Amino acid sequence: MSNSANRPSHIVYAVTKAGERNFWNVIGAAWVHSDGWGFNVKLDYLPLNGAEIVIRRPKGDDVDDTSGN
Repeated sequence: MSNSANRPSHIVYAVTKAGERNFWNVIGAAWVHSDGWGFNVKLDYLPLNGAEIVIRRPKGDDVDDTSGN
């Protein structure tokens, strides 16, 4: 597993759709393996509503980005 002292390389979101809108909720973080071939993922929440799980790099230095873009 990743060292919790390291910042995650990616943020994990649960994306739910309601009509024309998408709601992006941060549910965890991911760290790239040192060989670049995989990820370690830590989830704080697990969506049970059929939400799509999306893993994206954070914008800039902000690992708490919830804009969904």
